[in-house]
Amino acid sequence: MVDTAFGTDEGAHQVIEEVDGAPTDADAADGPDTTGVDATGSDGADVHGLDLAGASAWFDAFHRRFEAEAAALGDLDRRAGDGDFGNNILSALRRCRRRLDEEPPRTPGELFLGVSHGFLNTGGTSGPLFGMWFRGIGRATDAPVMTLGALAAGVADGTATVQRLGKARPGDKTMVDAMAPATDALAAAVDAGLDLPDGLARAADAARAGALATESLRARRGRAAYVGDVARGVLDPGALTVALFFSAGPPAPGRL
Repeated sequence: MVDTAFGTDEGAHQVIEEVDGAPTDADAADGPDTTGVDATGSDGADVHGLDLAGASAWFDAFHRRFEAEAAALGDLDRRAGDGDFGNNILSALRRCRRRLDEEPPRTPGELFLGVSHGFLNTGGTSGPLFGMWFRGIGRATDAPVMTLGALAAGVADGTATVQRLGKARPGDKTMVDAMAPATDALAAAVDAGLDLPDGLARAADAARAGALATESLRARRGRAAYVGDVARGVLDPGALTVALFFSAGPPAPGRL
């Protein structure tokens, strides 16, 4: 865990531990879930991708981790905004779960599109932006296995959409500060020929670093921009949520 100047802010420490990969009680009970990783295509070739079972396990792990940290993330938002972030995103995740149960997806892409719909119908600003981000991932492929290349393209498309709609750039103290470095890390992983778990591990590291860097930034977008320097020293909950998402992904070999 990185040494940061949180003082006695136990909630922020707790979220950082989650981003660092410390398991929740539910994670510890279940053990690491590598279901659906390194799937085999119909031609027998190892495509090192993500099948429906793996995508479902990823979403479920993200949901569990966010639920455990919703109160702490809401408190961070309260210190720099209106404090509704944790409840809004938690409501979105529960809506996603209901939709996936009612309309079971057949592919990883359909699963992420279902997640997108759950977020798009959420109050506030962050929920719909996350919805557009997940829509980019869901539209990346309709194949039964999502390769690292498809995931990287989807994350890049979703991030570009969030930047366009939210008019945010890296350094503005928003979710983009974690999305953008994760996008770059995934693209570099594809160029390096890595498999999906290793690529996700790099994206998780990059998103985590980007989220931690928001602590020292002055907000230039969103409600936090109205409080000026008061938001300095407060981590951006949206960026932390992106980091939680990637850290919940299937682990690379040696990271179990």
